[in-house]
Amino acid sequence: MVVTYTIASGKGGTGKTTLSVNLGTMLAHYGEETYILDADMGMANISIILGLENVPVTLHEVLAGKAHVSEAIYEGPCGVKVIPSGISLQGFQNANPENLHDVMKDIINQCDVLIMDAPAGISRDGVIPLAIADEVILVINPELSSMVDALKTKILTELIGGHIKGAILNRATLEKTELSVHKIEEVLGVKVIGLIPDDPNVRRSAAYKIPIVVKYPNSPASVEIKKIAAELAGVEYKKSDTLSASDDKFLDRLARSITRRKK
Repeated sequence: MVVTYTIASGKGGTGKTTLSVNLGTMLAHYGEETYILDADMGMANISIILGLENVPVTLHEVLAGKAHVSEAIYEGPCGVKVIPSGISLQGFQNANPENLHDVMKDIINQCDVLIMDAPAGISRDGVIPLAIADEVILVINPELSSMVDALKTKILTELIGGHIKGAILNRATLEKTELSVHKIEEVLGVKVIGLIPDDPNVRRSAAYKIPIVVKYPNSPASVEIKKIAAELAGVEYKKSDTLSASDDKFLDRLARSITRRKK
């Protein structure tokens, strides 16, 4: 039975898109047929992170009624399937977010896990991914403003009948980490299901357009992301469970593999 997760945050810049891509990659690695859908139609970044900026068909065209969702599915690292939104403003203007329900119906039977990267904030476009997901995961930074905005997203999610899986503290530092986790759980009323440290390799892997769990599998952020993914997949995390990031030829093939699926 498919499980849908919406990765959300109250504010932009928390790292939810990077987290969505890396969680999806690891879930695919753990054997789950995983789809990542970029529901942040106005400020889409998944296509940029994975080098899909120039693909001919995106979620924009699908929501505008100009293409079928099957034409907008691309294969990424570890076999994860990606449905990117476009980066053009014209495409965003033509897209109808309400058609997302129909897109879900078309792909729901094709996957075990669907991850939706939601828009930041509480706009109308952002409400739909919160409402249609089985569970919402909040991504927050160790800042008061991030926590306050995440609380608004949590309240909105519950008002529309959604369910919060938990929160992930991203870009955590060693200073007062335990206090930060305690505060988040106390203020939000949800469990912190992951703590990802601030890691410069996140930015380095982004420059290569390769997920950090692939490019730097033993990096501190990668280890914590893999633990979260293992928990979601219901498998045991093992330190030895790493991707072949040291194989340069593998990385070359991976970079080339993120191309449009041939009909």
